[in-house]
Amino acid sequence: MAVMPLFLLVAGSAAVAGLARRTPVPAPLLLVTAGLAASYIPGVPDYTLDPHIVLPLVLPPLLHTAALDSSYLGLRANLRPVALLSVGYVLFATFVVGYAAYLVIPGLPLTAALVLGAVVAPPDAVAATAIARKLGLPHRITTILQGESLFNDATAITAYKVLVAAAIGAGVTWGDGVKQFAVASVGGIGVGLVLMVPLHWLRVRLRESALLENTLSLLIPFVAYAAAEQLHASGVLAVVVVALYLGHRSWQVDFETRLQEDAVWKMVSFILESAVFALIGLQLPVVVRGLEESGAAQALWYAAVMFVVVVLSRFVWVFPATFLPRLLSARIRTREPEVTWTAPVIVGWAGMRGVVSLAIAFSIPSALHGDGSFPARNLVLFLTFTTVIATLVIQGLTLPVLIRALKLPGRDTQAETLAEAQAQNEASRAAEERLDELLQDPRNALPGPLVDRLRSVMERRRNSVWERLGAPNEITGESADETYRRLAREMIDAERRVFVQLRDARRIDDEMLRTLLRRLDLEEATAYRESAA
Repeated sequence: MAVMPLFLLVAGSAAVAGLARRTPVPAPLLLVTAGLAASYIPGVPDYTLDPHIVLPLVLPPLLHTAALDSSYLGLRANLRPVALLSVGYVLFATFVVGYAAYLVIPGLPLTAALVLGAVVAPPDAVAATAIARKLGLPHRITTILQGESLFNDATAITAYKVLVAAAIGAGVTWGDGVKQFAVASVGGIGVGLVLMVPLHWLRVRLRESALLENTLSLLIPFVAYAAAEQLHASGVLAVVVVALYLGHRSWQVDFETRLQEDAVWKMVSFILESAVFALIGLQLPVVVRGLEESGAAQALWYAAVMFVVVVLSRFVWVFPATFLPRLLSARIRTREPEVTWTAPVIVGWAGMRGVVSLAIAFSIPSALHGDGSFPARNLVLFLTFTTVIATLVIQGLTLPVLIRALKLPGRDTQAETLAEAQAQNEASRAAEERLDELLQDPRNALPGPLVDRLRSVMERRRNSVWERLGAPNEITGESADETYRRLAREMIDAERRVFVQLRDARRIDDEMLRTLLRRLDLEEATAYRESAA
């Protein structure tokens, strides 16, 4: 892709994503719509989605970011439903959708139809989890959707490779397919397990240089993906395993690294996600041009059938997968929270497809072994495109309405704040005891005002969470804690203006200004993070 079209894609998608924050429409849906509209504008270049770029260069950082923000303990507690969705459902959807395509589309070989099934099988839960968080869904549903999106791509990509080998006449048997699937899965997890400890060790040893640590952080997903793929294992699983471990151990990394890393990965994720969803919409001219052998009306009929099959197959899987294990196992009924019919309805309707499906579809080879082309390749591309667009638009727009209509119990923010306050209280008590212990050593002697400052900062952290439980200000609606932090930021702004004035008056130089501003920036970052919590 040329530099200028790439720049226009990134700049345009970032602008639309920024606009989406001011509207009630989720960013992925607005980006896809903008991409569709832009594809009709004369002069807009063709943006062909290259799988050789998306799979090894775009997918790893997106998976890495999502896994860093996921909860290892939450995923472990919900391993059964996550596995049933990310492995069981993807394989189920592959065969159901594929067989339905085989029955509906005349002349489509079963192997090619199953390739289509594997392509559209994995949901992309980026939009779903964003909506779930925005509407305050229970943690368990959000965790399950996140976990599914982390692991289902590995299942779909592996199944796709096996089915493509069978479709192009590479002599792959079902036994070979099962073996390849097992090797890819176990190998991907194994590569992740091998890499995660030395990579974390290296990050901890580089604590003196936040820049080096963050450079390493940017390289990690690509290293894990490439290492696994080189061994014919699942790069997706390798990336996820490494990122889950690093996220779980992130508290051992220097604070400056964590602050920089958080900002860097948020920026990377924002740019990639925005560009990816815009790219989905921009694929329209590419896939439509390839429909010469199929009538448009007939292709749209096939697309409608595929969309219905994709949606229904998810519900057919989700409801039994939710209730059958509970019915058959007393242990599950005892250890896991009670589930009503509303939760599987939300999970079932949240099966939106995304860029991974399109990237896989574009990687379908054009030719078979020997003579001839891949059967109905252009039609498979079109059906993948329409399935992705339909699920994103129809399910994405109606998911918030469905969540509100079902009136699922939201997050108990009062209980969460209380738990946070109790945790902070225990931590502050430990900090106070440690301070008293350190002050007994003559080497740690401090003037009284500085000791008082240490104690007041500690007391402030202890009280700040409890204050959020109090009644809000009748005029502003703010809690006492929010008002305190707003005033603190106003004071910091006043200090910052004075420092700039002193620099302009040549009373301090730019180097000193940067030092003073950095201190204020760290204080303001702390105030912002605590108030955002």
